[in-house]
Amino acid sequence: MDFVVEPRYELSPTMKPCCLPAIACLAALSLDAADYNLLSFKKLQLHDQFWSEGANFGDLNNDGHPDLVAGPWWWEGPEFKTRHTYAPTTQTFDLKLGPMTTVKVPGFQGTLGRDNTYSDNFFAWTYDFNRDGFKDILIIGFPGKDTSWFENPKGKDQLWVRHRIFDQTDNESPTFTDITGDGVPELVCITHGQYGYAPFDTTNPAKPWVFHPISPNNKYGNFTHGMGVGDVNGDGRPDLMEKDGWWEQPASLAGDPIWKFHKQPMGVGGAQMHAYDVNGDGLNDIITSLSAHGFGLAWYEQYRDGGEIRFREHIFMNKEPGENRYGVKFSEIHAIDLVDMDGDGLKDIVTGKRFWSHGRTGDPDRNSAAVLYWFNTHTRSRKSSGFRPHSYG
Repeated sequence: MDFVVEPRYELSPTMKPCCLPAIACLAALSLDAADYNLLSFKKLQLHDQFWSEGANFGDLNNDGHPDLVAGPWWWEGPEFKTRHTYAPTTQTFDLKLGPMTTVKVPGFQGTLGRDNTYSDNFFAWTYDFNRDGFKDILIIGFPGKDTSWFENPKGKDQLWVRHRIFDQTDNESPTFTDITGDGVPELVCITHGQYGYAPFDTTNPAKPWVFHPISPNNKYGNFTHGMGVGDVNGDGRPDLMEKDGWWEQPASLAGDPIWKFHKQPMGVGGAQMHAYDVNGDGLNDIITSLSAHGFGLAWYEQYRDGGEIRFREHIFMNKEPGENRYGVKFSEIHAIDLVDMDGDGLKDIVTGKRFWSHGRTGDPDRNSAAVLYWFNTHTRSRKSSGFRPHSYG
């Protein structure tokens, strides 16, 4: 089931309008009454079927409005009423209604079914790969499976040509970002037991993308949780963060060197990880969830000890309501984004709880309702930093 939460707000006379991303399951805003009068949020349900774990946005028809991508479809913004099919929609499942009655339901078995299943569409991005002036769609399927991009037919209402460009994308938090600093994003992930990245040939992006490892083969698995890209040490080069520490990018990538590893335990593996200066001391800290199948949302404060980079753990939401100053707690954080939701110039955390990540059994709090929150950075100093939770309901 995919939906958009549409913000409804008013700006005070002293506030300047801010640009808000129209992406699935994300929205904006709230702030102090002096700046915002928050009225309500309107949920726009796109359909009632389960086709994808992830969604994204981008202007696909060049009309100046962000469009929304979810599963095999994209919806025209800003109304999100007109839907176009870019990939096949042949997937169905059998739903037993009675002893002698079974019906076929479109999509993968989700809320319309009785069992816990997964789709073949976990992550989506939009990018103009062939540089024809129209954004294409990049899809990472089920962990351990292939990755493809779909070529925009430039306004024609038809299925988009699929280019399979990477055979095995592992990790449950892969990303598409510029880790090399060349101005062009790369696929960053685990494959065949190693962390690394795969750039595409800008002259022929349909060719298979070549993987460049940055770690030894430590036998990382298909379903490893927690990963991110950001400049941890402040040298201007993006590093790779994972649950056990961070890999420092060397001055040169020639010859595919193994990056230097800095050990820093950060839970058992959660969602996307972000490098951001939370307390305003000029050093990038690390934000992450501690367990995708448990509890814990934390930031790791960077400090220097005799020139060495070290971190202090600050868990600001955990398994008991009393461990959070606002009484908020939820589990199974599989996804985190970091964006300025309230227009104050500071980035905020957007996250939520997944329902039934392992079905009816296995995970704590598994039968609690799914939730969507954003935590705004409401204080920022070397002595005090905090995140205030806001629920979308």
